[in-house]
Amino acid sequence: MKKSLSFFVLISIIISCNDNSDWLYLFDGKTTNGWRGYNSEIMPPGWIVKKGVLTFETEKRLEAEYKGGRDIIYVSEEFDNFELYLEWKLPAGGNSGILYHIKEGYTAPYEVSPEYQLIDDLKWGEINNNSLENWQKTAADYGMYEAEETEKLIKNAGEWNSSKIIFTPSKVEHWLNGQLVLSFVPWSEDWKKRKEIGKWNEYPDYGKFKKGFIGLQDHDSPLAFREIKIRKL
Repeated sequence: MKKSLSFFVLISIIISCNDNSDWLYLFDGKTTNGWRGYNSEIMPPGWIVKKGVLTFETEKRLEAEYKGGRDIIYVSEEFDNFELYLEWKLPAGGNSGILYHIKEGYTAPYEVSPEYQLIDDLKWGEINNNSLENWQKTAADYGMYEAEETEKLIKNAGEWNSSKIIFTPSKVEHWLNGQLVLSFVPWSEDWKKRKEIGKWNEYPDYGKFKKGFIGLQDHDSPLAFREIKIRKL
C-alpha cells in the first residue's frame, strides 16, 4: 500500500511539473520586453515596471511626444487557442480590459479584438454618476456576453483580483477570482446574432481573426498587472 501511494504521489508531482512547464510568462517582473504600443514600435508613456508590477501611471502619459496606440500588446508571439491567467488591480472607478486575437492596422484593438472587461464594478457608477450595463461589468465579453454575479466576487478597489480566459473554437470561458462566470461558443449563430444587433455591428472585422496578439487596455486610469502567463491549448 505504501509503495502504491508513493508511486501515485510521484506521478502527481511529475504531472504538476509538466503543467508548470507549459506556461509562458508574458511579463518577466522586471522589464517590458516583448511589449509595445498598438501600431507603434515603442511602449507608450506611462507604462512602466514598478516593484515587480507592470503599471500604468496616468500622470506620465503626457511626459513625452508619442504617436501610436495607448493600449499595449505582447508581440513576441501570436496565439490562437490558449489559457491566459493574470492578476490585476484598479483604483476606485478604474477601467481596463484584456484583449486577444489582436491584429494591427486598425484605429484601436477593440475594432477586431474580443475583450475581457476589467472595471471597478463597485464604485464606477457612483464616481461617474452613471450605471453599468451588465455587458460592461468585469469579466464580461465586452459588448457581447455578460458575466454572472461579478459584484459578489470582485475585490474592493486597490486589491488584487485574478482573471483567466480559456479560448478554444468550441468554447470560451471567463474566470474571475477562481470561479467560472461566463462561457460561450465563438462564431456560433448566437455569437453572430449578438454581433449583428449589438455594439459591433459597424465593425465588420470584429472577432473574425482566429489568431493574434494579447493586449492590455489603457482607459485613462492607473493600472497594475502581474503574473501574466499563457499556455497553448
